[in-house]
Amino acid sequence: MDKKPVVNTTAKKKPNVGDYFRGVRTEIKKVIWPSRKELFSYTAVVVLTCVTFALLFWGFDSAFLALLKAVLNISI
Repeated sequence: MDKKPVVNTTAKKKPNVGDYFRGVRTEIKKVIWPSRKELFSYTAVVVLTCVTFALLFWGFDSAFLALLKAVLNISI
């Protein structure tokens, strides 16, 4: 049997910078932006979470350093 080569009949246009920014603009219009109240609420949650984890890591680090000092009998 003779196999015919597959020909792509839909020629694809090479994208350019203008097409890219038109696509970005279209997608930005689809975004549901938070209200000012939601934004401050979300920001507060992020800041509190960061502070909590920073304090936890500081506490674990201090405890580990104290344990090392006690076990190895060293001073830093």
